[in-house]
Parts: sequence; structure tokens; C-alpha cells
Amino acid sequence: MSFRWLSRGNASSGMGVSDHSKSTFMDLKRKRVHRYVIFKIDEIKKEVVVEKTGGPAESYEDFAAALPENDCRYAVYDYDFVTSDNCQKSKIFFIAWSPSTSRIRAKMLYATSRERFRRDLDGVHYEIQATDPTEMDLEVLKERAN
Repeated sequence: MSFRWLSRGNASSGMGVSDHSKSTFMDLKRKRVHRYVIFKIDEIKKEVVVEKTGGPAESYEDFAAALPENDCRYAVYDYDFVTSDNCQKSKIFFIAWSPSTSRIRAKMLYATSRERFRRDLDGVHYEIQATDPTEMDLEVLKERAN
């Protein structure tokens, strides 16, 4: 009797987070050198890596356009806004982008790895799960932040 299938484990169970991913997030959080960071899972390295960063002057539209139309990604976005009493504030959003058109395998991989990755991002204020652009529209961020 063989139990070989047990040793294979879940494809995402060993998913790590690259040091570069952690330091890039800290740069966004502390130094504010990025407006956003987009992360992807490198299945060969079995870790979450930085795919793209956006400079402080980039807009939310730039960020949304940088997400792939047919594949999953994780992202953090530093949202600046002014409160009703005229105070400048910033909130960091974690976005789990999983478009309905992406492969089932990708959706499963990103869904099972999300919590582990999210725990490494200390300082995120809000989390959004989006399957189409309307679920992460700028208005959604405005509502959540206020």
C-alpha cells in the first residue's frame, strides 16, 4: 500500500515570500517611494515576488491598468486622501486580484497563499478581494478609507 500522494502536499503549502517583496512593501509603507506594488507568485521559486512598482506620482488608473486582465496578482496601494476636517491621510490597501477570466489553477494558488502572504505585510489597513475592476474601483477605496 502506497501513501506517496501524501508526500506531494498542497502546491502552495511551501509558498514563501521573497525578502525583496518584504523590503519593497516596507519602502512603500515607511519611505513612501512607491504608490503601489504588484506581486506575483513565482511557481518555480515557490515564492511571492515583486512584479512591478509605481512611483509616488502615478495615479490609481495607472495602478489598475498595470494589473493583468486574465491572471491573478496581489497588490498594495497607498491611498492618499483628505478627511472632512481637512486632514491629509494615507491608508494602505491590500488587493487580491483574481479576475473571473483567469485559470482555475491560478485562482486556487493565489487563494490558498493569500493569508500567509498577507500576514507578512504588517501595516495594511484594508483588504479587498476583486474579481473584476468594479470591485476595486477608486470609489470603493474612498468608501472604505472614510
